[in-house]
Amino acid sequence: MRKLISASLSIFLAAAMIAPGTAGSASAESAGQQKYTINFKGAGVPENAGKMIQDAGGTLVRSDAELAFAQAVSNDPHFLDKIRANPSVEDAGRTLKIVQDQPVKEEASLNTTNPSLYDQQWDIQQVTQNGASYQLPGGKGNKNIVVGIIDTGVDLEHPDLKNNIVDAKSFVPGEATAQDVQGHGTHVAGAVAANGKVLGVGPELGIGALKVFAADGYAETVNIAAALKYAADKDYDVVNMSLGDYLYLQDPEHNTNDIRADLNLFKKAIAYATKKGVTVVGSAGNAAANITNPGQLTRFFDEENNGATHRDPSTNLLIRVSSGNKNKQLAYYSNYGVGKIDVMSPGGDRGPHYDPATRKGADPSYMCLSTVPIVDSNQNVIGHGYARYIGTSMAAPKVAGLAGVIIAKHGKNNLTPAQVKAIIEQSAEDIYKSGYDAESGFGLVNAVNALHHP
Repeated sequence: MRKLISASLSIFLAAAMIAPGTAGSASAESAGQQKYTINFKGAGVPENAGKMIQDAGGTLVRSDAELAFAQAVSNDPHFLDKIRANPSVEDAGRTLKIVQDQPVKEEASLNTTNPSLYDQQWDIQQVTQNGASYQLPGGKGNKNIVVGIIDTGVDLEHPDLKNNIVDAKSFVPGEATAQDVQGHGTHVAGAVAANGKVLGVGPELGIGALKVFAADGYAETVNIAAALKYAADKDYDVVNMSLGDYLYLQDPEHNTNDIRADLNLFKKAIAYATKKGVTVVGSAGNAAANITNPGQLTRFFDEENNGATHRDPSTNLLIRVSSGNKNKQLAYYSNYGVGKIDVMSPGGDRGPHYDPATRKGADPSYMCLSTVPIVDSNQNVIGHGYARYIGTSMAAPKVAGLAGVIIAKHGKNNLTPAQVKAIIEQSAEDIYKSGYDAESGFGLVNAVNALHHP
């Protein structure tokens, strides 16, 4: 059978892909109903899409002409067969979700009276060369350059972030605000553009808080696609997606129809955003796997998916980021693989004496410190603090922040996403070997080098 695994986990947030109909399906679905993603051939959505879906036994929920897709609900077990038989349909499948596992807490949130915590941010110091990049043209960014955080939302009143938040929107039905109560999105946003006790790579960049994870821990593909499209239409410059990244492990004994529709919708949304000038950054995943090696993926799943393969939405348009540690080596949990990694960025680990097998010897100072909301047991925000996370989720936003300051240096709309990506890759520090390697791609990101790059 098909298995799917998140490509981006932090120590506090783990994610996995599931299909609707499993425990925790959205309340909008009545008993027995499933949600379906439908991609149409060519451009646009057929005028009779609603009737087409109705004739197949479903009900149209939403559609988007520019992404040429629709979402439907149906309790007809034969709905997919019927809708796939329509000549206007490219592909269709059950709408997939990302679900967050229960957090594993490494260290309690920090709320300190210290005026600055920058001395504990080895990861930001590593990227900015101890803050040297802040002194270069564009090095701090500016609020006209907006980095979208597609995640759990952002703590909208966090003192280190609120002055840089220029836009906020929830794509979660029934949740009107982009306020983060889970912490992940706020931690990511801090790595991009915090400007207070902690600093981001671009502390004067604008932040767009785009919430796709519901309070119950679920995010639908269609909502992620909608957030990408929104960012493009609102003239965002960069989008960070530390949210699972759609790493698919596909059983070769079955066809890909179960994942193709959502995968293609995600591809179309990324293509739409990049065509409109948005640089899209994604995390590589935390399975400690060579994701170009079917044998290793098979072993990761205890031989269940013999010959499993990795499928992702796009490696050409995305900037795919692996995670490095304080010593500039690949973190023990980070995925890697030729053709799957573009650059490496610090995402932290638990220190040189940590044993993943026994989970002993952890040193929190090797983790990444950033912003978080402080919430009570009822998910009410009761304060604003700081916490240490690790993961490719923490590595990717530093690259998003770097993309933002590169754009700030050259001027808004003066670089294409391909040019931004090229500057990041060409200015990266070689770690494992000259040129390209499976672990770090083109190397470890370096903001000073990038801002000196012509």
